[in-house]
Amino acid sequence: MRVVLAGGGTAGHIEPALALADALRHLDPSIGITCVGTERGLETRLVPARGYELELVPAVPLPRAITPSLLTVPGRLAGAINATAGILDRVKADVLVGFGGYVATPAYLAAKRRGLPIVVHEANPRPGLANRLGARLTEHVFTGFPDSALPKAEFIGTPLRREIVNLDRLSMGDKARSWFGLENDRPTLLVFGGSQGARSLNQAALAAAPVLRRAGVQVLHVLGPKNTVEQEPPPGDPQYVLLPYVDRMDFAYAAADVALCRSGALTCAELTAVGLPAAYVPLPHGNGEQRINAERIARGGGGLMVDDAGLSPDWIIQNVLPMLHDPERVAAMSEAASRLGRKDADIMLARKVLEIAR
Repeated sequence: MRVVLAGGGTAGHIEPALALADALRHLDPSIGITCVGTERGLETRLVPARGYELELVPAVPLPRAITPSLLTVPGRLAGAINATAGILDRVKADVLVGFGGYVATPAYLAAKRRGLPIVVHEANPRPGLANRLGARLTEHVFTGFPDSALPKAEFIGTPLRREIVNLDRLSMGDKARSWFGLENDRPTLLVFGGSQGARSLNQAALAAAPVLRRAGVQVLHVLGPKNTVEQEPPPGDPQYVLLPYVDRMDFAYAAADVALCRSGALTCAELTAVGLPAAYVPLPHGNGEQRINAERIARGGGGLMVDDAGLSPDWIIQNVLPMLHDPERVAAMSEAASRLGRKDADIMLARKVLEIAR
């Protein structure tokens, strides 16, 4: 059997696809898996690193809404559809699974042209154009959010890497903190802005660093690969560890007591799966899905939420610092976050795909 996975651009599209690939291989090691992406996305690094075949097609950015502006891109879209159809033919695909992003639209249309079964997974509460289109072409639609806008969709959660799903934060905590050069007996804040980083989070956390240090809090801060800072915190104790990127986010989650982060679908799915409380700062752009993600967790008691415009060093000091000094509150929020998490979406989706392909 050959499965083609289409999802690219950000880790939010790529990581669920790779988690599904791992689950498919776990259920049937003989399955052939090909990932389709574009040269513009993180898939060019993440997919080969996980040992999967990657085929590239031209990127065709489309508007978020179905508007007349779609008529301006038919030529490029036709070329991407033809390129994707060629890949489906070459690998003798039995099923296409799409996760959204630039590559998903031509992939859905190519699969429809070839008469292949189509499976759509949408991680966000508000689907993008690609998955809205894909959902019109198939009955097999699955979501990572319980109240999806896609009709007739089945909620299963978002597929996650096994190292995240199987993470025992308590037993791994000391090893993880040592991995990053942190002390084992200090409250630890993890700051990160998703796969690309977030400038507003970086600035606010760095400005709060002196107060956090005086309060005995150590910080693991992941800037994002494209972000730089004008001035790093001076060496001192407690530690303020500043890194451009972390490949082992399972270790980062295990090292932390609380996170300060964006609220993309993948981030929210991972943090609830591992039970890590967080202060969520939704991305102020896009179609508002990050705010919906964060509101659900905040209502459930697993985190706090603050608008990007309201995030400041003082907000961190007044809201996050008290959490870090209240272990009982952190434990209660951790349990609440865990109740919202799903750990079996990868296997559930893999079984659905195998059933559909057969």
